[in-house]
Amino acid sequence: MGRGCRALSCVFMRISSPAGLLVGTLDVVLDSSARVAPYRILYQAPDSLVYWTIACGCSRKEITEHWEWLEQNLLQTLSIFENENDINTFVRGKIQGIIAEYNKINGIKEDDDTEKFKEAIVKFHKLFGMPEEEKLVNYYSCSYWKGKVPRQGWVYLSINHLCFYSFLMGREAKLVIRWVDITQLEKNATLLFPDMIKVSTRSSEHFFSVFLNISETFKLMEQLANIAMRQLLDNEGFEQDRSLPKLKKKSPKKVSALKRDLDARAKSERYRALFRLPKDEKLDGHTDCTLWTPFNKMHILGQMFVSTNYICFTSKEENLCSLIIPLREVTIVEKADSSSVLPSPLSISTKNRMTFLFANLKDRDFLVQRISDFLQQTTSKIYLDKNISGSYISSDDEVFTRSSSLISASPHKSLSSESEGERQFNLNDNGIPTATQALMTMYRRRSPEEFNPKLAKEFLKEQAWKIHFAEYGQGVCMYRTEKTRDLVLKGIPESMRGELWLLFSGAINEMTTHPGYYEDLVEKSMGKYNLATEEIERDLHRSLPEHPAFQNEMGIAALRRVLTAYAFRNPNIGYCQAMNIVTSVLLLYAKEEEAFWLLVALCERMLPDYYNTRVVGALVDQGVFEELARDYIPQLYDCMQDLGVISTISLSWFLTLFLSVMPFESAVVVVDCFFCEGIKVIFQLALAVLEANVDKLLNCKDDGEAMTVLGRYLDSVTNKDSTLPPIPHLHSLLSDDVEPYPEVDIFRLIRSSYEKFGSIRADLIEQMRFKQRLKVIQTLEDTTKRNVVRTIVTETSFTIDELEELYALFKAEHLTSCYWGGTSNATERHDPSLPYLEQYRIDFEQFKGMFALLFPWACGTHSDTLAARLFRLLDENGDLLINFREFVSGLSAACHGDLTEKLKLLYKMHVLPDPSPEQEEPDSAFEATQYFFEDITPDCTHVVGLDSRSKHGVDDGFVTVSLKTDKGKKSSQENRNYLRMWSQENKSKAKNTKDLPKLNQGQFIELCKTMYNMFSEDPNEQDLYHATAAVTSLLLEIGEVGKLFSTQPPSDMDSSSCSKAAQGELFPRKEQQQFPLEQHKATSLDRDWAITFEQFLASLLTEPALVKYFDKPVSMMARITNAKNIRMRGKPITSASDYEISTMSG
Repeated sequence: MGRGCRALSCVFMRISSPAGLLVGTLDVVLDSSARVAPYRILYQAPDSLVYWTIACGCSRKEITEHWEWLEQNLLQTLSIFENENDINTFVRGKIQGIIAEYNKINGIKEDDDTEKFKEAIVKFHKLFGMPEEEKLVNYYSCSYWKGKVPRQGWVYLSINHLCFYSFLMGREAKLVIRWVDITQLEKNATLLFPDMIKVSTRSSEHFFSVFLNISETFKLMEQLANIAMRQLLDNEGFEQDRSLPKLKKKSPKKVSALKRDLDARAKSERYRALFRLPKDEKLDGHTDCTLWTPFNKMHILGQMFVSTNYICFTSKEENLCSLIIPLREVTIVEKADSSSVLPSPLSISTKNRMTFLFANLKDRDFLVQRISDFLQQTTSKIYLDKNISGSYISSDDEVFTRSSSLISASPHKSLSSESEGERQFNLNDNGIPTATQALMTMYRRRSPEEFNPKLAKEFLKEQAWKIHFAEYGQGVCMYRTEKTRDLVLKGIPESMRGELWLLFSGAINEMTTHPGYYEDLVEKSMGKYNLATEEIERDLHRSLPEHPAFQNEMGIAALRRVLTAYAFRNPNIGYCQAMNIVTSVLLLYAKEEEAFWLLVALCERMLPDYYNTRVVGALVDQGVFEELARDYIPQLYDCMQDLGVISTISLSWFLTLFLSVMPFESAVVVVDCFFCEGIKVIFQLALAVLEANVDKLLNCKDDGEAMTVLGRYLDSVTNKDSTLPPIPHLHSLLSDDVEPYPEVDIFRLIRSSYEKFGSIRADLIEQMRFKQRLKVIQTLEDTTKRNVVRTIVTETSFTIDELEELYALFKAEHLTSCYWGGTSNATERHDPSLPYLEQYRIDFEQFKGMFALLFPWACGTHSDTLAARLFRLLDENGDLLINFREFVSGLSAACHGDLTEKLKLLYKMHVLPDPSPEQEEPDSAFEATQYFFEDITPDCTHVVGLDSRSKHGVDDGFVTVSLKTDKGKKSSQENRNYLRMWSQENKSKAKNTKDLPKLNQGQFIELCKTMYNMFSEDPNEQDLYHATAAVTSLLLEIGEVGKLFSTQPPSDMDSSSCSKAAQGELFPRKEQQQFPLEQHKATSLDRDWAITFEQFLASLLTEPALVKYFDKPVSMMARITNAKNIRMRGKPITSASDYEISTMSG
């Protein structure tokens, strides 16, 4: 082979050798997570110092196999090449081709990840025993601190885990933490290390430092923790966005596709929040530019954002100017002529004859092309909506996906064109009534001759807004400036309130792009009844009952339709108290469809998670408010904490936007500011209210007194500009005869809140929300766990600690299926409407895994079959899912029950009828005898009638059997009757065993198999095996004797020879035992043969070995700990290194 052999030299290297030690040391220095394989085949050209790893192996045998393959498939070919370069090219190409072919055969898809990152993925899965479904996002070099000792290594951030690995000086350190277990994540600074990340779980704290880019690392950690909290909150798993543009081939950055996905998500979230855009809008890109503003004749420096359906602009200087241009409004996009004053200008014209001029664009040609592409897509969607008639495409689970999939069933009418004189209800093509006017226009009580100073002031406000519209534009494309905000703070005119709420909230965009959507929802939700509709009906007459609009059926009906339609649109929220109060106010100022879309904007974007079943969003903002109070009103904070007032006031203030605690005419001004400025207004106002009452609150002795002080203050907040007649307020109606509080002007209060607390920024609130979200959700999880344990502890024999650990393990199994796959949909197994005890459910595949880890009877090849039997027994309602209560009831009986309870559970698992009609009849009692005894004489084969039948499939070494009666299969209804009977028995703890059905031949055979396999790993296996043989023999005889007392005449076949043969045989050793069920022909059932539970129990009590086995205690905590380790790592912990870090946290 000559030159070829010299070029490819096989180097068998033990790492202990000098050369191997050098290579291994260099690898470890460069990468602390690199562990060099003990044997490697390296390729090295004679004149090069660089070597390529061709193959590696953990044993000499493995590496020898690799070398033999190379000799046969590669070395022969090398001899034909003339020079070293050709050999190098061929060898590298050949190896890469082998890898590509392997990927193709095994279905491994090519992705955008760089080669370096692919190596990290392999290393991550191998080091931490993670399945392929666990996706690595990124990895960073850092130090992990345990005590005072730092360990330099790598932190791996995957979708569901934070992992750390270090291997230095022969010492290995590993750490695995699930994101769902993290209770606190913060960036700290110390004297020694200015940047440190602290990760806290329920049981431990972990510190990481010496990052190359701590900001990027911490931001990614926050994102992944947020995804985990979202999973805990509403059971949503993470789905990667496959629509991202591909990474350029020559990109030097080691950025994974998932990291790019998460970065894009974060940017899109900030973009949507900044401009109040629909929640499915994705940012395509942004660039620096200038915008010509005609109202002040200036070029304003800022950034242009381009997404699928919008072009937006915001100035560098905060609040100076912002702009939203929906592409549906755009008519022309063109490049204008460049000049020294206006370089690279871009002109955009809209339908309402406004023209926007952008300049100083870096890549104008690309930008124009991108906008043109999006514009073409938008035009196509508009054409589709206008020209195609058909059914409204939606599903009951998700009513809409994206605007392009919506086809209106009726032409969309502009509701704003209808005058007050037109009819108050619109009947669309489907005959669904919807209010076409704001309720306030119908119930405005005003004298015809009345024109007082308040009306004059209202008229001046209207004129000011009309002048503003003339100067800055009107509608969604208007220039939004500081002057716009100032006008809002002075109060929006009654007649313009609905229009401007739609504009500032962004609801106008969703309503415009979904014509006919609301009417369709109303039609679908009519006549539907569930828990949400019951709660809605109960609260309808509690919604602003003092307002005349809701003192008759017209207003109540409109409120019912909006709330029911939203509950139908978003079943995860459904209906929550406080939604009725907010919605009733929306209906006063907006038309019915507009009120619906305003409610969508509130619940899904502006007040996220506020109105779900656990009001998580409001609790999060309550925590944020406490932090702000500590920072801005420190003198009051400790007092408020002692009184517990903050938690009480914040929920009612935030959930209803002050509508339930302030006079109506004042509270609507707060709503004006909220739609314009967002949640910061509510925080500012709440702080201003506390600050105004500092002295009185400091003198309060209890929370009741403090609530009275704040209640009286809020009652006194007035709106002197309001043209509405005064509406009596709940607090004022309940107030005592104490001297009234001096009036507080709402506009002055709002101005004061901006002056004193205007420095609160939206991005600061989001950071604080993240911190509080971790705390709130984990606290709710702990509360749920305690409630579940408190409920179930009296029903089982487990301790509180064991139940808490079991609940955590059960829920982890459910959550794991959300991202590592499962046979059923994870969302189907989580029903928030159920009691906490029954919310999380697992299917059989998950139960099978937990059965193998926790149940003492799980061993041998029969384990899965036994798990299936127990699963069917525990699944009382037959939905193929079991909840935590059902799971614990089975586990408790198997682990902590007395001898009778354990045997009763075992008996029930085998007496349950088999629901499968496809399976054949089971084997006979004769075969059960052969299962435990050898050399049965052929003479006893006539004990039962022999019928030849075809042998069906064998699984895991056992014939799958089913039970049939003379009339055929047992019905599923009979199954449920059995389960219901046993369920009642468990609940009453009754010991009456006479109600249990008898065990027939086929069931007895399966019970024998189960008992044999139970003992396959027990130290006293032989004794148990002989004891089982004796019990089996005794029960066979009992069953034969029982036939004499049956109603049918006894068979004339000799039934004694088989029993005598059985008693005369010795029980064989396990290693000699075969599975005769697979070797001889099956026979039919003896219909009359049966035994009772009392007979089974009495027979087993005759064998001390079996009694001792079933009576022995089970160490549950040890099994739970082992199960947690295996579930977290995919394998049990084996390392005893001093540097081993706990693999479980939380």
